[in-house]
Amino acid sequence: MMILASASPRRRQLLTQYGYTFTVEPADVEETMPPELTVGEITLFNARQKALSVAEKHPQEIVLGVDTLVALDGVCLGKPADMDEAYAMLSRLNGRIHEVHSGVWAARLSTNTNRAFVEVSRVKFRAFSEPELRRYLARIHPLDKAGAYAAQDEHPEGIVESIEGSRTNVIGLPMEALAKMLQAVGAQ
Repeated sequence: MMILASASPRRRQLLTQYGYTFTVEPADVEETMPPELTVGEITLFNARQKALSVAEKHPQEIVLGVDTLVALDGVCLGKPADMDEAYAMLSRLNGRIHEVHSGVWAARLSTNTNRAFVEVSRVKFRAFSEPELRRYLARIHPLDKAGAYAAQDEHPEGIVESIEGSRTNVIGLPMEALAKMLQAVGAQ
């Protein structure tokens, strides 16, 4: 049985949609952004911390840790602390192209198995007016979302104009690369 070390409903939904059997045990780990690391390295660092934290309690199981960050011009945008910060993030991203980095770490301590990868997708936002951005924020509840937006949002006023790379990565879990990794570690 695989364990997802994340409370993200989007990650649970993607794993279920792709037919994986798993349980959920969110890691009790505070995400950090060490300044000496690149955006991709930060996501991998946090994903590793999450996976190993839960794997210590379940050494026989494959534990999946994931971290996602949005980066604009090389600067990380994590989850906003409040609605003002969410609005500021969306204002910076408005009409621009940014990157979404997801670090994924799979660990099974009983066999000393550790596999990891980083997926990067490029996302272009539509240009929105201030009232449109505020309506969008009111609709999607951005405080648990990196970059303060939801790519799975299929609403006609969706903020994403285009995605180059994995769409599921932008939602929170790059399923295409994950499938290859899970096959390599024997998780189906």
